[in-house]
Amino acid sequence: MGQLENKVAIVTGANSGIGLATARLFAKEGARVVLAARRQDQNEQVAAQIAADGGEAVAVRADVSDPQDCRRLVDAAIEAFGRIDVLVNNAGMGDRHMPIDECTEEWFDQVVKVDQYSVYSMTKYVLEHMAPVGTGSIVNVSSIGSQGVAGIAYSGAKAAVNAMTKNVAIRFASTGIRCNAVAPGPTPTALNTPEAFATFHQEFAQACARHIDVTVPEASALDQAQAILWFASDASRSVTGQILYVDHGCSLYG
Repeated sequence: MGQLENKVAIVTGANSGIGLATARLFAKEGARVVLAARRQDQNEQVAAQIAADGGEAVAVRADVSDPQDCRRLVDAAIEAFGRIDVLVNNAGMGDRHMPIDECTEEWFDQVVKVDQYSVYSMTKYVLEHMAPVGTGSIVNVSSIGSQGVAGIAYSGAKAAVNAMTKNVAIRFASTGIRCNAVAPGPTPTALNTPEAFATFHQEFAQACARHIDVTVPEASALDQAQAILWFASDASRSVTGQILYVDHGCSLYG
């Protein structure tokens, strides 16, 4: 019997990177998974792969920076499976290590809408279904960037995610609803390819790198998914409001 047997889980940003690894792992552990991302063709490919492996998943196109899409996604999960036991707020975007003196208001708003506001909207709408039954696990994907070692918009948004995680945990601490966060360090995903790094503000990226230990191994997407699974499962049923750094200790350097 899997760790998430018969549970229903929404995973945002589920068609690549950490979200993809999480969706596959959840399905392997018995969850019925709602896959959400903007690229529906990729969503459907992932759902087909999960089905071929004996799991169950539905694909929903959603841009979680849009509150209306968040509402529609939650409604689609309820329509498909009747309840929501787990929410993984994984969808996000990097901000190219843009420092405050070169970050435009437009860029700041775009990053914050994806990386912070989506967590607010998804959590708020999912709680409408978790609160009446008094159980559920919300897992936010934060970042070591929450410590300031990234661009101004990303660092601010991920620090806010950490605070929101604790705030939601406090609100529902007397119930069976829990809220925790996994904070990945450097992890090989589409956000961290050499092509992506070439678009970064190189001077500030190098300045940030001096405050973390870049010599330790990278964690894998599956490492992050395993941490998310622990928070999602009953193995962590007494744990709430916690931020778990999965980074081989690289953020201890600062």
